[in-house]
Amino acid sequence: MFAQFGWFTLGKNYRFYFRCLVFDLMRMDEGKEEDKIRRAFKEKDWAEIKSADSWVIFKVISEFVEGFEKLAKIGPCVSIFGSARTRSDHHNFQKAEAIAAKLVRHGYGVITGGGPGIMEAGNRGAHSEKGKSVGLNIVLPFEQFNNIYIDPDKLLTFDYFFVRKVMFTKYSQGFIVLPGGFGTMDELFEALTLIQTKKIGRFPIVLVGKAYWEGLIEWIKTTMLESNANINKEDLDLFVLVDSADDAVAAIDDFYNKYLLSPNY
Repeated sequence: MFAQFGWFTLGKNYRFYFRCLVFDLMRMDEGKEEDKIRRAFKEKDWAEIKSADSWVIFKVISEFVEGFEKLAKIGPCVSIFGSARTRSDHHNFQKAEAIAAKLVRHGYGVITGGGPGIMEAGNRGAHSEKGKSVGLNIVLPFEQFNNIYIDPDKLLTFDYFFVRKVMFTKYSQGFIVLPGGFGTMDELFEALTLIQTKKIGRFPIVLVGKAYWEGLIEWIKTTMLESNANINKEDLDLFVLVDSADDAVAAIDDFYNKYLLSPNY
């Protein structure tokens, strides 16, 4: 519907312009950061930028519509998160693959961010068991490309992180989070915030890798809770920490057994 009015095309042109702008900024490795920004925008006036922003809403709507239509009947799935930089010979990659395969055997599909690293491991594990393998890819100037283990009819590519994150929280019956960087932390803490503030219903969040997560959890306990009272003690129950693939999947199963819920909608 958007394409017939030319709105979708405009969204693509807008996306192309800003992608080129990002690459221009990356190439400007001399001088101060302020000078780079001034040079990139000196040919653009405020009215032009503001006008372009107004049209972005149609691109945002198109991403929501495509996501809702493709995922509405996806069935029970668990999302697996972790670093895009994890190599296939790393134990975390192998653990993520094992978790995904076991999830499929327990009746779940697998959703990932669609890229390399832990995301690829999750899709590969689901694919190996002939389960649903969903990829929610994101357009980035570096690092991100979709892996080959996603079902062709279950690959979505987004320009906007916030739309992508809505799809994760809306269509997942659980989050399993392996070691990762800022993006992984963003996805983890947004889910915790939405559950804590009751913007969404509670679902299981499983952190995998005690050596990686224990320092963060200790900081949350001592600094956020005990020293500053910025969270409640019950908030520590919003996630569980495990080490093995078996325990990660068991934590998902235990949640639904405990609350006598069916992981579906």
